[in-house]
Amino acid sequence: MPVRMSDEHFDNLVGDALDQLPEQFAAAMDNVVVLVEDHNEEEPDLLGLYHGIALTERGPDYGGVLPDRISLYREPILASCETEEEVVEEVLITVVHEIAHHFGIDDARLHELGWG
Repeated sequence: MPVRMSDEHFDNLVGDALDQLPEQFAAAMDNVVVLVEDHNEEEPDLLGLYHGIALTERGPDYGGVLPDRISLYREPILASCETEEEVVEEVLITVVHEIAHHFGIDDARLHELGWG
């Protein structure tokens, strides 16, 4: 059975996950915003998605663009978990996974590192 949780509590879990990032990673994040959405319209089971240009792909002409976005999808995360503890873990995994894409780390490498 999916976990039920208020939007505010879920948002706080995302904030807690971001607070757990090592300081050097948080400081290196550039022109990116983290958003919580109910679900992805095109892929309703998707837990998170990075929209943007990874730091490793930005050239000297990068500038004057809207921030990259990391979307975390509340409904599928809650539906994939049976306990609040699982939600906390899944939020952290999803946050790290999507931030890794911001740094140019692909899915294959994330799986190798245990963050797949």
